Amino acid sequence: MAVELSERANALLRTLVESYIKDGQPVGSRALAHGSGLKLSPATVRNVMVDLEEAGLIISPHTSAGRVPTSKGYRLFVDSMVSTEPMSIENAAIESLKLQLNGGQPMNSLMLAASSILSGVTRMASVVMVPRHENKSLKHVEFLVLGDDRVLVIIVTNDDEVRNHVIHTPRKFTVAELQYISNYLNQTFAGQELPHVRERIMSEMREARDGMDKLMREAVEMADQVLNATDQEDSEECVISGQTNLMDYAELSNVEKLRQLFEAFNEKRDILHVLDQCLHSPGIKIFIGEESGYHPFDDMSVVTSTYERDGKVLGVLGVIGPTRMAYNRVIPVVDITAKLLSAALNQR
Repeated sequence: MAVELSERANALLRTLVESYIKDGQPVGSRALAHGSGLKLSPATVRNVMVDLEEAGLIISPHTSAGRVPTSKGYRLFVDSMVSTEPMSIENAAIESLKLQLNGGQPMNSLMLAASSILSGVTRMASVVMVPRHENKSLKHVEFLVLGDDRVLVIIVTNDDEVRNHVIHTPRKFTVAELQYISNYLNQTFAGQELPHVRERIMSEMREARDGMDKLMREAVEMADQVLNATDQEDSEECVISGQTNLMDYAELSNVEKLRQLFEAFNEKRDILHVLDQCLHSPGIKIFIGEESGYHPFDDMSVVTSTYERDGKVLGVLGVIGPTRMAYNRVIPVVDITAKLLSAALNQR
């Protein structure tokens, strides 16, 4: 339910949040009265702080007489009090970002660059979701003999991403047989989106197995094995950078809290579930505290934005840091990085 505050209460809450973000120290009524620029007595300020506390917007740590924002307080601050300018990053910094994110790079290099930029500029952790393969089509596939029952499969997608998989086969194949299989799959499936390729292969395995010759059946089975490995790889793929930056924040210095965070970064699948929530909401999205629904992030904020190519959302990138983050600075960084990544992808 929306919280309606008086103009005075709004001004004091904004001052309190900005002061706490800047210094990381609970804010007392005297400092708040001085910092707000309002001509209010400390007693009046204390009364307003009581009202804000009863509304669940601020809380008093047991070790201090001052107050700090709650997740609810941060949410109100972000939704109605933060003013961000799209170009608030210096022009020189934007030009530097453009140089690092250019369409001539391979897809994986672009994702790594975007993640590195986000963590480097914000001094927090960053995450970039790698485009899922439903956005990719098959350009070329090749099979190479490794020896015995092992075959190296090289898949090239429409964005020139190259993936290598080693598969185990029920028998040893000759070079000629693998060339025949490569030719068949390229002629049959090149240019088709990978999910459609998978669907057709599954259909052929079910319906036409008896009508195929032995080598064709083996070709389809090998393709299924490769696409299954690609499915598994894509389901866990995101690029994370700057996790150790979080160790610099006093509120995250608790060893148990850090352990949970680093376990979360290692278990990428759960972080991807958080990012998945943003795929269908183009633009900036912010989770504060428990809003992400992911326990290790209960004391964190996640600022994300979608990136796209040809008007189609490909993925999500973002920054993960303490709720006491400079939202007015972080939001434009995430926004411009997503836009520059989109521009680089559209150049490809």
